[in-house]
Amino acid sequence: MIAVAAGEDGVRLDRWFRRRWPHLSQGQLQKLIRSGQIRVDGARAKSDTRLGAGAMIRVPPLPDAPAPGERAKTLDARDAAFARSLVLYEDEEVLALNKPSGLAVQGGTKTTKHVDRLLGAWGEGLERPRLVHRLDRDTSGVLVLGKTPGAAAKLSGAFARRRAQKTYWALVAGQPKPGEGVLELPLVKKGVGDREMVVPADPKEPGAEPAETEFVTVSRAGQKVTWMALRPHTGRTHQLRAHMLAMGHPILGDPKYKNDASEALSEGLKLQLHARRLTLPHPSRGTLILEAPLSPEMKAGFARFGFDEHEADPEPFARKRR
Repeated sequence: MIAVAAGEDGVRLDRWFRRRWPHLSQGQLQKLIRSGQIRVDGARAKSDTRLGAGAMIRVPPLPDAPAPGERAKTLDARDAAFARSLVLYEDEEVLALNKPSGLAVQGGTKTTKHVDRLLGAWGEGLERPRLVHRLDRDTSGVLVLGKTPGAAAKLSGAFARRRAQKTYWALVAGQPKPGEGVLELPLVKKGVGDREMVVPADPKEPGAEPAETEFVTVSRAGQKVTWMALRPHTGRTHQLRAHMLAMGHPILGDPKYKNDASEALSEGLKLQLHARRLTLPHPSRGTLILEAPLSPEMKAGFARFGFDEHEADPEPFARKRR
């Protein structure tokens, strides 16, 4: 039996386990939880059970960990240096990275290089930073992590309670009218052709989730392209990309959520979507204001259409409300 530490109050059961035994696969962990081999204060629990400080966790015999040094070999010095080069901000509780376009946040069957793996540069087990939100593979910009279980729980809570203000920059096809407002449009995942996409849905449709995006125009390149600031009030998969397509103004460089106009304007460009700024409560003091410089992919779009990043108001949504 292991007691939950005070700094781990509010952490999910599955995350509590993965922090101590990172070699466990999600499948192995789920099987132990479903079969009741893992218990919380003597009772069965679910993966998403939130643990209270002092709770007693029954830990059954676990699969063997990799041989000593084996995990360390998977992250060589070059990868560790690359991970460190992405740091925007770091203290004893918070780590913020400038995620490059093309780097996945988590791994998959064919994805071996991703942010989650690179976090081994900070250590394993309780020393390993924890993801608290996500960015699409091809979206660049601010990605924040918790460096302790308690900090991760508080940061995750800020996102869940909509206390994290996210500002994305996007270059979109055409000239949205009105140039500012809020789009409330439920989304649902569906098979479209040979791929899965997120599409507009009726609120009563099975699987439909509410989705809300605030938008404001920053600048225009004639009638062809508009530089937008976007703020998702909900965190649906591909929300900004699907919402801009639904408005008839897809984000340039998007191979999935596109129309003829955006495709014609996107030649040679990668996805023009960048998580520019993130403001949220620090886990223990004050407010964090994190800002990521433009990625090379976004700089290419700005250069093509004549935009200057210094034109932007750091708080375009505050300006909109004045």
